[in-house]
Amino acid sequence: MNNEILLFIGALAILDMFSPAIIGVTVYVLLVGKRKQTQLIIAYLTTVIVFYFCTGVFLMLGLDIIFKPIADALSSNIAKLLMTIIGAILFIGSWFVPKKKYAESPKPKQFKVNAMIGLGITTSLLEVATAIPYFASIGLMISNEFTIYEWLPVLAAYNVMMVVPALVLLLLHMLFRRFMQKPLRNLQALFQKNTSSALSWVMFFVGLILLANGGDFG
Repeated sequence: MNNEILLFIGALAILDMFSPAIIGVTVYVLLVGKRKQTQLIIAYLTTVIVFYFCTGVFLMLGLDIIFKPIADALSSNIAKLLMTIIGAILFIGSWFVPKKKYAESPKPKQFKVNAMIGLGITTSLLEVATAIPYFASIGLMISNEFTIYEWLPVLAAYNVMMVVPALVLLLLHMLFRRFMQKPLRNLQALFQKNTSSALSWVMFFVGLILLANGGDFG
């Protein structure tokens, strides 16, 4: 296992830690929910982790077993070139992301565990296609031929890292409930106003990471 690749994957995981959907739902429940906020948020975050982890496992096994020729290609210099091209596209595209003045965060219809699980599945399904850092991490692990004993714990750690900010917000709310209302409202407004900006920065940094990893054709 290459330590440099682990650093790249760690950097991608940090980008995914600031998901507008995950933080938006967490903040909304903390602000509006009256009861069982901890239980509701844990149900939501657990659903998101399980969904993305299963998606990652499916892609890793699928590309390695079902689509073996693709997996072989990803281990070649052609993959390095492809990674460089994709990185360049993301890097250049990050400068042209349309600006949105306002983006509403996803909200649960009811403050019940079942509703939060459903919201976790729904938001994950809607966002998985645009999970650029996550797919980039999977591509890095495949192209660098991680074994299942290597990529499985890395994938698990990545998914846990994704929800760390939400867990920190939950903990702060439990400890300082009275003083967290204003910071949470400010955070909610910040994410709603800067969704397109966040996407632009994600594309920018993922592009740089892919360019750095794919630039060596030796």
